[in-house]
Amino acid sequence: MLTLRPARETDLPQITAIYSHAVLNGTASYEYDAPGLTEMTARFNATTSGSFPYLVAQDDDRVLGYAYASAFRTRPAYRFMVEDSIYIAPEAQGQGLGTLLLGELLARCEASGFHQMIAVIGDAAVNLASARLHAAMGFAECGRIKGSGFKFGRWCDTMMMQRALNGGVESLPGS
Repeated sequence: MLTLRPARETDLPQITAIYSHAVLNGTASYEYDAPGLTEMTARFNATTSGSFPYLVAQDDDRVLGYAYASAFRTRPAYRFMVEDSIYIAPEAQGQGLGTLLLGELLARCEASGFHQMIAVIGDAAVNLASARLHAAMGFAECGRIKGSGFKFGRWCDTMMMQRALNGGVESLPGS
């Protein structure tokens, strides 16, 4: 049975495997070398210590995907904006897990008082599923950085998509 829940440190070996596959085989991430468990643990701790949501989609004992929100930038004026990240295991792609994870992530970020969420989609011409997912969840393209990444011998564009939370710019923080 599929469940969505907050990620735990014990999930990190499976999260690391999912991300490693994405790094080594795709262009959603512009990393060249897949980080190991130690680095992924440090990233997890940095995210969760900042009170950002970090979720997994689990079927029995298998983590099939994960999503988290993190600071878009560290300067104080950006504190009401988060960036989302979603990764799905190859065998679980195309089954609606991204929609479930992003929906829950949006709800938790709204409950935490954030006013904007941004998706930074690497290699936008190839990662169309991510762009379609975000568009279906109310995100709109707000920018494209041409040739921002170079991976697998070619230039990749980065697409930025944005969605307002809690009234976006039409409301003040805490209102």
